[in-house]
Amino acid sequence: MAIRIVRLGTTRAGDEGLRIGTVRRPPRGVRKEDYASKNIYDVWFPNLSPSEALLREAFPVTDDKTWRAFKRRFLAEMKAPEARRDLDLLAALSHHANFSIGCYCEDESRCHRSILKALLETRGAEIS
Repeated sequence: MAIRIVRLGTTRAGDEGLRIGTVRRPPRGVRKEDYASKNIYDVWFPNLSPSEALLREAFPVTDDKTWRAFKRRFLAEMKAPEARRDLDLLAALSHHANFSIGCYCEDESRCHRSILKALLETRGAEIS
């Protein structure tokens, strides 16, 4: 059992399980009932996405300085009690079920999902 970190909209792995969208906004121009069939996500979980204010301020991330500032602020957001509990829950579930979390960003190295991956790893999550 494990968590897979994915780019939303990409082809699913055979054993991927439930796909969770950790994004602030649903995709534009796609009907809600088509999200799963288009490999976007099965469940929307904006709790672990960057805040609206952070997205307005930091996106698009175009250079190392912007990325460092974004990362610092996002990590601060993830220290909130609600976010910590959500991360703890996903880490625990990773030992009992296959599922994935993801975002739309093309480059994972400059996407909040890379930060989520590290936060989940520190909580002992099984990462695929």
